[in-house]
Amino acid sequence: RVEEVSKLQLVEGETIDEEEDVIEAIHKLISQGINASNVKKLQDAGIYTCNGLMMHTKRNFTGIKGLSKAKVDEICEAAEKISSTIQYSDYLYLLRVFQLKRKSVVCITTGSQAFNELLGGGIATLAITEAFGEFRSGKTQLEHTLCISTQLPTNMHGGNGNVAYIDTEGTLQPDRIMPIAERFGMDPGAVLDNIIYARAYTYEHQYNLLFGLAAKMSEEPFRLLV
Repeated sequence: RVEEVSKLQLVEGETIDEEEDVIEAIHKLISQGINASNVKKLQDAGIYTCNGLMMHTKRNFTGIKGLSKAKVDEICEAAEKISSTIQYSDYLYLLRVFQLKRKSVVCITTGSQAFNELLGGGIATLAITEAFGEFRSGKTQLEHTLCISTQLPTNMHGGNGNVAYIDTEGTLQPDRIMPIAERFGMDPGAVLDNIIYARAYTYEHQYNLLFGLAAKMSEEPFRLLV
């Protein structure tokens, strides 16, 4: 009983910066003894973060040339060490750490206070938000607004980060973004420079775009993917 209490006190005493990035780049595996050439093989396979690596089963790695079963086990073990800030065998303590990491989640303003309240503060990062509705119900307008509000500083209910926009319908219009940027008191040109855009024409094309975007998102502070 005393041991359990002391463990709980230890967890409560841990401080995790609210701005700490919970996405760990794949090259950090090198610090855990993984050879740089093996890290390069993972990157060539489209895996750029330790978090992303842990979303795959070990069987998924069998198709990567040059990675033996023993090496895959070693890589997965190293990724787990990096992705877990504090290691505990009891899930109770892991959940406590997860709660602390959730403090890095930011709610990005939609531009409407009433809409923000309905969403619990805005569009949350580290989450998938689906917007659906009838034609001309405001879905595209919301996307355009979020492209700007995501770049606002956090003290203005923004995400303080970049935006990636994969357009499947050809609806993104820079001319619509510029007046919204002016409404928020931002430089329209600078706003456009912080938005990465690509037009996807097929499912396969969209998949390949996401595949390539993963590398860039592991290196730069992106807060929104549309």
